[in-house]
Formats: sequence, structure tokens, C-alpha cells
Amino acid sequence: MVQKYQSPVRVYKHPFELIMAAYERRFPTCPLIPMFVDSDTVSEFKSEDGAIHVIERRCKLDIDAPRLLKKIAGVDYVYFVQKNSLNSRERTLHIEAHNETFSNRVIINEHCCYTVHPENEDWTCFEQSASLDIKSFFGFESTVEKIAMKQYTSNIKKGKEIIEYYLRQLEDEGITYVPRWTPPALGPSSETSASSKNQAVSTAAIVPDATLKEGLSGEALSNPSGAPEPVVGTPDDKLDADYIKRYLGDLTPLQESCLIRLRQWLQETHKGKIPKDEHILRFLRARDFNIDKAREIMCQSLTWRKQHQVDYILDTWTPPQVLQDYYAGGWHHHDKDGRPLYVLRLGQMDTKGLVRALGEEALLRYVLSINEEGLRRCEENTKVFGRPISSWTCLVDLEGLNMRHLWRPGVKALLRIIEVVEANYPETLGRLLILRAPRVFPVLWTLVSPFIDDNTRRKFLIYAGNDYQGPGGLLDYIDKEIIPDFLSGECMCEVPEGGLVPKSLYRTAEELENEDLKLWTETIYQSASVFKGAPHEILIQIVDASSVITWDFDVCKGDIVFNIYHSKRSPQPPKKDSLGAHSITSPGGNNVQLIDKVWQLGRDYSMVESPLICKEGESVQGSHVTRWPGFYILQWRFHSMPACAATNLPRVDDVLASLQVSSHKCKVMYYTEVIGSEDFRGSMTSLESSHSGFSQLSAATTSSSQSHSSSMISRWRFC
Repeated sequence: MVQKYQSPVRVYKHPFELIMAAYERRFPTCPLIPMFVDSDTVSEFKSEDGAIHVIERRCKLDIDAPRLLKKIAGVDYVYFVQKNSLNSRERTLHIEAHNETFSNRVIINEHCCYTVHPENEDWTCFEQSASLDIKSFFGFESTVEKIAMKQYTSNIKKGKEIIEYYLRQLEDEGITYVPRWTPPALGPSSETSASSKNQAVSTAAIVPDATLKEGLSGEALSNPSGAPEPVVGTPDDKLDADYIKRYLGDLTPLQESCLIRLRQWLQETHKGKIPKDEHILRFLRARDFNIDKAREIMCQSLTWRKQHQVDYILDTWTPPQVLQDYYAGGWHHHDKDGRPLYVLRLGQMDTKGLVRALGEEALLRYVLSINEEGLRRCEENTKVFGRPISSWTCLVDLEGLNMRHLWRPGVKALLRIIEVVEANYPETLGRLLILRAPRVFPVLWTLVSPFIDDNTRRKFLIYAGNDYQGPGGLLDYIDKEIIPDFLSGECMCEVPEGGLVPKSLYRTAEELENEDLKLWTETIYQSASVFKGAPHEILIQIVDASSVITWDFDVCKGDIVFNIYHSKRSPQPPKKDSLGAHSITSPGGNNVQLIDKVWQLGRDYSMVESPLICKEGESVQGSHVTRWPGFYILQWRFHSMPACAATNLPRVDDVLASLQVSSHKCKVMYYTEVIGSEDFRGSMTSLESSHSGFSQLSAATTSSSQSHSSSMISRWRFC
């Protein structure tokens, strides 16, 4: 397995030339890195104008490895080849390194880059990436991998402090400024030319601050025209090391790498549909920074959020009055660590009454809104306290809990809520304080605990009776001034007291079922089934040419072909099927066919875009600029796999698939909108504007590589 590392962008608030002067002091050896024994120059090249300086060194390293391993390998030192390419004109330094020792058994590649900050030309950015591939090593592959990663991460941590050490050394010598490279002066005086050349050849031509700063022209202080853009991007597409520390917390170099690589993967495959950095980090922490596992559960969660419009729940959904009156929970200040504090008086809550009055789905939606509010409060507290706060504390008071809380439908609703929250809000619970647990609590805990992740369970603190008032109790986690009054504190808590829900508010099972269905179907997205021989089509009438038809759809099941057609004739509305559920031609109740079977392509209607094949699990967003008024038909058609080219006989897999009814059914969830061209921002291109796998990496990568530079109608950002 190949181990990869990608650093965040490290910013030095010093000019590029001064950083280069500090960097060069690391050679031929660096006492701050004990393993770096020595280095010899293998080759060197300097351009005539002094702008380009390429130097290749052979570095000698004393790896901290067990003596037995060194003896088996037959070496005391490991040699690396490092090539530094300095471009003083463009103000960049590219460093490439690879191992020379054991290169047939172990492949190590590293690339580092120093560039000018894109927003401040007096600052310098540094990025680093590396890969390690151990093919064989005398049966000690795992040991060598651990040693290599440990050694590498140790050097990464020292990288910044080494540069800062040499910067202080330069400052002690009175050197705080290094002039930028300037083209050699062209004049009759060869002495002047030679002087300029010698000055430009080396970045080590350092002078104290006041000497040359005054004489530099504006032209010399700016990049020459035609120079390419710096490698470093804007803060929107690359993570800065200081930003990570300030808003995400102290991470190891490998944890930073996992965050950056997963974020880059999302940007490449999901075209803007990515959660915030702190939430990506939550999924990584939930899977111990295993990128593949974190990516899988996060993609599933993104699809779920989109289907249920969870991003907009705080702005578009108002909890029913019953919840506002009888749900005994609410936010209450923050704990000693700055985490938002949520108080839940579960023992005072009539869970049976709430389920009978509202249904399971309304309760679930309310809990989701609480979690969304928690995410928002974490962001606010991060700004207020000046340190990363990514989780909240929950205080659960169980006084009053009894057997009526173990009502089977109520427990079922609770288990479903736990399951959904665990899957979509990992690592958001910082601590759970359970107070005044009664004798019936172990029964409830036995039912609930199997559904709770082990990492989450370790955050539970359970107190029986009044134990929470003693040492190790509430005062260790919550300031005395904000302990709620119902827990013998001094702070008035505005959390509703709960109580029994009046039976007059109860609803019948049929009413609850209809209400549950309504809750999750109130969406601008529509669902449709696509059958073999029965495509799903929607009609869009365009009055003004140059309008823009936009679409956003997910392929929930099966593979489909997406087409867009134009017709001057108005398709007839579909006739209701008299055969009802036994229909052969219309097997889906929400399946609509508009193109008449007698219509001929090219005469009655025309194709305006090339067909697009979409795989199961993919998400597609795109647009089409209409050239003519008339009627446009968007079509989702069942995609049949091509028969084997080598023979006319059907394959076994095809025959078996034909026997399964489900193999002839696909499902899509879609949303379309027509907007005026003047209101449309972004390039207006084709169907393949943004074609990415929502949960399948292989499909996503393939599709993304085929897509054009395009419009991205991403209305469901997770932000």
C-alpha cells in the first residue's frame, strides 16, 4: 500500500528572498536535524542572467532504526538525491527528492514548493507532498513503514522552526532584507554588467536592510509581465496551516494530510457539494483518520442531507406548537470548555404523548434541527473563545424516568433518532452528563447502548441520585453560575418543563402516516421511476430564446441515459391508464411519457444535446441555453448494457438479470428550473457540466474527467 502525505499551506510572513537566504543555511548540514549528517553537490546550473539556479545534492541520513534492522539491511546510512530549482524571476523554489538507497525495494518521492503568497507579495508560502511505497524489505515491511513515517512526520514538524531559527540568525547579523532579482544591466561598461551579474547569480548575495532598499525601482519590486500565476491558491481552495490550528485544532502532520486529501477529493468529484472543513474533520475522526472509510460515510451523509433538505431545516421548518410546549429540552449557555450546552429533561417528557400527537418523523426532524443549531453554535463559540470548538455538551436529567418511557413505539422512535444522528453527525457530542439516573435506567441503557458508537459511549458520564453534586460532578464541567435551578443551581433555566401531552392532541395512525409522508416529501425535488421501455419525461415550454434550462438530479437506483429534446409541437398530456396497477405500458405511477410513439426523431422532434449515460449513485448538475422557443423535453431512459460483441449468444449474467424485475427499474430524484440568460452566472455549456459520483469513487473520477468546464448549479451546498 502506498502511503501519501499532503501538507497544508504554511505561510511565512517574510519576503521570498529572505526565506531563500534562511533556507540555504541548512546546507551542507543542519545541526537542528541530527539525522541529516551531510550533503554533497552533485551538479549545478546557473543561467546567464542569474534568474535560474538548479542544484542537485546527495544527502546522507542517519535513520533512527534498530541496530538489528541496519545489520540485516547492510547499511549504516541512507542516501537521498535532492534537486532544487530556484527561479528568481518568478520567485519560486521547487524541491524534488527521492531515495537512492534501496530504490528497488522502497520508493520515496517528495516534492516541496516555496512560492509568493497570492494576496501579499511580501509573504512566502510553502507546500509539501510525499509518497512512500515499500515493495519488499526482507520481511520487515511493516516495521520500515512505521520508522519511515515516524521519521518523516518528525522532520515535518521541525521544518518551520528550522526556517524561523535561521531567520533569527540573519536578523542577529543585521540582515532583514534581501533584494529581489533584477535583469542584468545592458550598457557599455562590462564592469557594471559583471557586477550586476554577480549580484544576481546567488540568492546568498545578502545586504543589510537599509543598503539597497532605497534604490529599487517599482519595476524591480513587481513580478515581470508574463510570469505564470503562483502555485499557491486562494484560502478558498487550499488550507493554511495557521487556519487549521486556529479553527480546527492541533492536528498531527498525517491528520492534516488526511483532511487536505479528502477535501481535495471532494472538490474534484463533487463540484462544490462539500461540507465545511470542521465537518469533514468530524467524519475523519469518527473513522480514526482512515480516508476510505470516512469518505464512504460522508458521501452517504451528503446524499441523505440533499434528499431531505437538511441544510435548510433551520430556515424553512417551524416546529409544531406541541413540540414547543412539551419537548423538555433547550440550549443553556456553555460548559467550562466553551462548548454549547444542551439540557434535556427526559424524565419529565411524555415520549408516548409526543409520538402519538406528532409521529416519529416530526420528532426526528426536530432532533435534526437541534443538531443543526448545535453546529451553528459551535461556529459562533469558536469565534467568541478564539479556539476551535467542534462539539457540544449534553446534560440529561432523568428524574421522573419510569416504565412508561419504555413504551415500545417510543423506544423504536428513540433508536431511529440515535441511528440517524450517529450516521450524520459524528463526533459532535463532546460530553454527555446523565444525572439522577433511576433504577429503571439500566433497562433503557440495555436497549439503547448497542446503537451507540464506542467512541461516543466513552463520552458518557452517569450519576445516580445526588452524586452529581459531589467531587467529579457537575462543577468539574459547568460553572456554578449556570447550573440550572432544577438541579439546585442558581441559574434560571428556560427549558420547558414538559408534562403530559393532552390526549385531545393525539392523532390516528392514518393521520400520522400521512403527516410523516408529507414531512419528507415537501421538497422541490421530485422522484420518478424509470422502466425498461418506459422512460420518464418532463415538458418545459420556452417563450424567450436564450433562456437557460438548469437541472440537478441524482441516480438513486440503476443506470440511466439522460437526453434533452426540442419540438415545435406541444406533446399531448399522458392519458390515464385504465388498467391501473396492472398496466403493462405504464408500470410506474409517477412515470410520465410525453413523446408520442408515432413521432419521428428529426421530423417531429430533435435532439439538442448528446446523450449522457449516468451510473447508479451519481449526481448530475447542468444547463442548456435554448436556441429556439418551443417545447423542450427532458428524458431519463433505462440504460441497457450492450450485448457481448464476440458472440450473438446472450451472456449468463444478462439472462439472470432479465429474470429479476428490479433489474428493469431505475429511480431518479430531480429538480429543474428555467432562468433568463442575464440571471445565469457561470459558463453555459452541455449536459456534462458537472457529472460526479455521489457515493462511488470510481464512477466519479471517470465522469469528472470527461466533463466540460461548465455551469455548476449546486443549490444544495452544505454550509
